[in-house]
Amino acid sequence: MSAVYINSAACISAQDTLNEIFFRNLKPENSVQVLKAIEPVYKEFIPPAMIRRMSKTVKMSSVASQYALKEAGIENPDAIITGTGMGCSQDSEKFLKNVLDNHEEFLTPTYFIQSTHNTVAGQIALALQCHAYNFTYVNTSSSLEFSFLDGKLQINDGEAENVLVGSTDEQTERVMELYKLNKTIKKEENFPVDFLNSKTEGVIWGEGASFFVLGKDKTESSYAQLTDIQITNKLDLEETQQFIEDFLAKNNLTNKDIDAVILGFSGDVKSDVYYKNAMGLFEHSALLYYKHLSGEFNTASGFSTFMACHILKNQEIPEVMMINDLKKEEIKNILLYNHLGGNDHSLVLLEKA
Repeated sequence: MSAVYINSAACISAQDTLNEIFFRNLKPENSVQVLKAIEPVYKEFIPPAMIRRMSKTVKMSSVASQYALKEAGIENPDAIITGTGMGCSQDSEKFLKNVLDNHEEFLTPTYFIQSTHNTVAGQIALALQCHAYNFTYVNTSSSLEFSFLDGKLQINDGEAENVLVGSTDEQTERVMELYKLNKTIKKEENFPVDFLNSKTEGVIWGEGASFFVLGKDKTESSYAQLTDIQITNKLDLEETQQFIEDFLAKNNLTNKDIDAVILGFSGDVKSDVYYKNAMGLFEHSALLYYKHLSGEFNTASGFSTFMACHILKNQEIPEVMMINDLKKEEIKNILLYNHLGGNDHSLVLLEKA
């Protein structure tokens, strides 16, 4: 298989990640139930008449994708692939409320049309007038990883040279209420959260959009090589280390070859045990975490991929992400491990471009 490069990376998150100097201004959060994204001034990027009809996730994705394409110097990609866990939740809620308020009669189709998960990829394609391959993956916490896998295959099979790959998820009032009721979100009495040594269930919920341009050729702006991806829906705790070792062996690597590991510690005592188990493999690696910066959500791994790209390019690790104090002279290989609530485990291997 030929090499596939990440030639640009853009992210809208709970951090000011559109700002060029965001790397030095990362602010952790451990005392709120819901972490909202820092949004740009949308009218600078999207015509005002269109903004009114767009949900938050479509707006975030439109801007992040514009940033990614501009950085890569691509006007029209050969494919647009997005991943999302919850899709356009805001418009889904509006449509369902409409159904109830109007007693299932005289419904306008707008909210229904815009509530589908593939709205994001469709709106980006409409704005670009791009008629190429357009696909959306809805695989809970591995949605972005499936999108990366598809993008990589498109390039390796000669179907595309440059692929826009993104992930996006938004919050809605009603869903957040339900998440609080079913204990997905942490109770207020359990704050502040110790992400690495939590004794309580639940997470701080976030949102955001991350977009990347994958290319078959390395460019001056390349961040990393997307070496490999592995996904499994279910994993027993005692299988964690074997799952990782098999993945590394497949890529002719051992745990000593991994310079940094980014783990998805969310502060949920039940599911973080997988990460603690994985840590035992990497005594010689820098151990990092990130959900105290982004919050937990279906496509939170987009934020960790974005951070990994900058770590590889800058050859620098932000102090706020470090679990241990091990520092490598050169950061060549980064392994990302993520899951959501103990399901949909994914490994992504990135290499310095």
